Amino acid sequence: MARPVGTKYIETPDKLWELFLAYKQEVKSKPILVQDYVGKDAEMVYREKEKPLTIEGFECWCYDNDIISDLSNYFANSNNAYSDYSTICTRIRKAVRADQITGGMAGIYNPSITQRLNGLVEKTEDVTPQQPKKLVIKIKRDEDN
Repeated sequence: MARPVGTKYIETPDKLWELFLAYKQEVKSKPILVQDYVGKDAEMVYREKEKPLTIEGFECWCYDNDIISDLSNYFANSNNAYSDYSTICTRIRKAVRADQITGGMAGIYNPSITQRLNGLVEKTEDVTPQQPKKLVIKIKRDEDN
C-alpha cells in the first residue's frame, strides 16, 4: 500500500536524529578489524580500528534496517517539502564532519583522505619576499558550493 500523499517515511526531524544516533552507536561499537603483522616473526594479528561516520554510511544503514532507501530528499530539501528537517540534516552533516576531522587529526583515520572529503586545503604563500612562508588553511563550506 502506498503512503498517503504528503506523508514521509521518517515522520519527524526528531525521528531522523534518533535514527542517526542509532547509526552512530552501532558504527562506533563495531570497529573494523585490520590484519597486521608484528614482531620479529611477523606474527599475524588483527587490530581494531574505529569506523568513521559518513552520510553514505547512514543512508546504507537506513536501507539495511528497512527504514528508507534514500535520504537525498531530506538532505536536499526537495521542492521545499523537507524544510522542517533542514536543522537536523545540518546537525547530522556537522556531526559527521566533526567525527571525520577529529579522527583525522588524531590519526585514527587517514588525515589526507579526511582533508579531501571535508574540503580542507593546506597551502603556503609568501607574505613578502623578506618574510618566511606562512601556513594558510582554507575550509570549503557546504554553502560555498
